[in-house]
This record gives sequence, C-alpha cells and structure tokens, in this order.
Amino acid sequence: MNNIPVGYIQTEVGVIPKDWEVKKLGDFSLIRSGESPSKFKMDKIGIPYYKVEQLNNGNKYTAETPYQIQISDPVKKGSIVFPKRGASIMLNKIRIFSTDSYLDTNLMALTLDNSIESEFVFYALSYFGLDKIADTTSIPQINNKHINPFLLSLPPTKAEQTAIATALSDADALISSLEKLIAKKRLIKQGAMQELLNVRTTDLFDLNDDADLKKNGSGNKVTSKWEVRKLGEIAEIVGGGTPSTHVSQYWNGTINWFTPTEIGIHKYTYESQRKITKEGLSNCSARILPIGTILLTSRAGIGDLSILMKEGCTNQGFQSLIAKEGHSNEYLYYLMQTLKNVLLQNASGSTFLEISPNKIKQIEVSIPCHEEQIRIASILSDIDSEIATLETKLGKARKIKLGMMQELLTGKIRLV
Repeated sequence: MNNIPVGYIQTEVGVIPKDWEVKKLGDFSLIRSGESPSKFKMDKIGIPYYKVEQLNNGNKYTAETPYQIQISDPVKKGSIVFPKRGASIMLNKIRIFSTDSYLDTNLMALTLDNSIESEFVFYALSYFGLDKIADTTSIPQINNKHINPFLLSLPPTKAEQTAIATALSDADALISSLEKLIAKKRLIKQGAMQELLNVRTTDLFDLNDDADLKKNGSGNKVTSKWEVRKLGEIAEIVGGGTPSTHVSQYWNGTINWFTPTEIGIHKYTYESQRKITKEGLSNCSARILPIGTILLTSRAGIGDLSILMKEGCTNQGFQSLIAKEGHSNEYLYYLMQTLKNVLLQNASGSTFLEISPNKIKQIEVSIPCHEEQIRIASILSDIDSEIATLETKLGKARKIKLGMMQELLTGKIRLV
C-alpha cells in the first residue's frame, strides 16, 4: 500500500516534496581542514584562529577566540565548522564562522555555494547528525570520504531554505532568552540565600545597637534572635544501607531505595529507580525515612540534596536529616545548600571522600526562630518555583524546536 502523500516522492533520505532535490554535500561545498597552530605565529591582530574548545559556546555562530594569526586565504565568513576527530564529533559541535577565520587541524570547514543558505545546512547537519557518518572503529573521525557523499535534501530555492532557517532561528532565540532568564533567576536566588541565610543586617529584625548582636562559630555577627546551634541539635542524622544483591527476595519490592546518582537535580524526590522489599529492609541497616526528610549525599558527590516527598530509604551513600520539632525542613534544605564546602572540609577517606554522621552533627549553623525559618524558606521556595516554571517552558521550547526541525527539514511543512 502506497502511503506517500500526493506531491511527495520516496528518496534515499526518505519522503520529500517532489520539487526538492537530494544532493551530496560535496557537490555544493568546498571542504577544508585546518593546520596546527605550531605553523603560525599567534598575534594580537589578524584572522581569528579556532580550536575545538572554542566551539563550546553553544551558540550557532562562533564566539570570540583568544587566538589570531596572519594568513592570506582564510575560511570565509558563513562557512560551517565542526570537529573532525575525537569525542567532540559525538557532541555535534557544529558552528558557523561569524567572520573570516581559520581552524586547527582537528577541525573541518565547509564553504557552501552562494545558492545554498548556510543556516539551513547548519540546522540540517545538526538534526541529521554528523556523528552518524563518523568512523568509530577506534577514535571517532570524519574526513572527505564521509563528507563528500553525505546526502541532504534541499528546497528548490534559497528563499525557502532561508525561510526554514529563520523559523528555526526564532525558536533558538526563544530558547536562548529562557536560558538567560533562568541564569538570571539563579543568580538572584544565590544572592537571596547569601542575605537571608547569613544575617548581617537589620533587614529581618529591628535592631538598635550592637547589644543585639553576637558571634556564631564562624566569627560572623548574627542577631541575638538567631541561635548558634549544631546540626545534630536541630536534625536527626540517619544513614542508609543496602540489602544483599545476591538475594532476589530483597529486591523489586515496593519500598523506595535511593542512591546518590538520583539526588541533586530536583528539589523534591518522589520515586526511586530501584525498590526493595520489606524483607530486604529488615536485612540491612537502612530505615524508612518520613516525608520531608532531607536526603543528603555523604560520599561520591558530597552535599547533593533533595526533599523526600514519599516514604523511602537510601543506600549507605547518605546521611539524611530529619528536622526536629520547631525547625523547618524547607529552611534546613536551603541552609544545607550553603554548607557544601564545610561538608567537604570535614570529609576524609583514602579511596573516596566521605563525611561521617558525627562530623555532620558537630557543624555549627546560625538559625532564626521557627516563624522566621518558614518566612525565609517561603521566599527562596518562590524563587525556585519561578525557576522550575521557566525550566518547564525551556523543555517545551526545545521539544517544539525538535518537532519543527523534523517537519521543516523534510518538507512535511512548507513555508513558501
């Protein structure tokens, strides 16, 4: 049964519009490889010279490079540049030269015919992936024998190519604006944490003189309405454990069992990747932790945090904190974020660093009354919620762009 829509044809690269053309990349591009920087005298003026690491900016166009050389035949502005060997190929680090430039021996550049829109080819290569044609028998590498026969489907006019590239550029602009806004919000949160969790001013309390100030364990002045306490006084510290992996009856149960690799990305944690049985729990040192527990990694990534939102337990890579009565677990979560360096300083171990429960219990912190803890946590939580909302929008924008690439670069949707 023929499912090809009217006006479309089956080709080597899939179903495309009849008026599109399938071409080899080598038929409409000049391929150039770079040379080692040892051949040139680096100067403060001249043509920008790029190495693989200068393609890490994540933008479509190349950013500034600290290297300049004198050369009479640079690669033209608008050429597409990408790594031709090593792991960077698999990361799809494809860029467009923003000015006449030259390149390192580990890079390759494509200068396209004037009839071809370079941004369209950039998006096409980014979507279809040069990593798929790389020789990966040892070290991944791309050379002319891979590039010349690489097939791309092209709209019949440069105007249509440009229209597609413009639509995808608009999607990139939205993604970039969201990324910048998230970065700005994170800086705001960092500043808010510095001010709210390390009280040095009268912003939170009405103080008249230094009589209302005292010093905490770090020598910083805090208000007398704040207390200097040890972590062991405000939270119960609980370790974890692992049932024997050789006993099948201990595994694939219904009890959440977390490992450090699952912690630190999100503020709240609900479900573990692996689960244990009641029998497994009773045959290891882990214990059920209540909702609201601060899961704190104590080895192999010390200081990663998350708030437990469903009862569960952890392996031995944790020293989790259960806030005691009169103390906010949300406040404790944010407070612990500021203590990562302190945790690392108190860690020890010859094979890998680990911090013991006794060391955690002895760490001194400055804390306000319960009501103030709730107010501070609420402010920081609101900022986190804003960041989470923006991250959700960013995820959707990236999915929309991916869908647009699939539709536009195959001609399923036409813009002209």
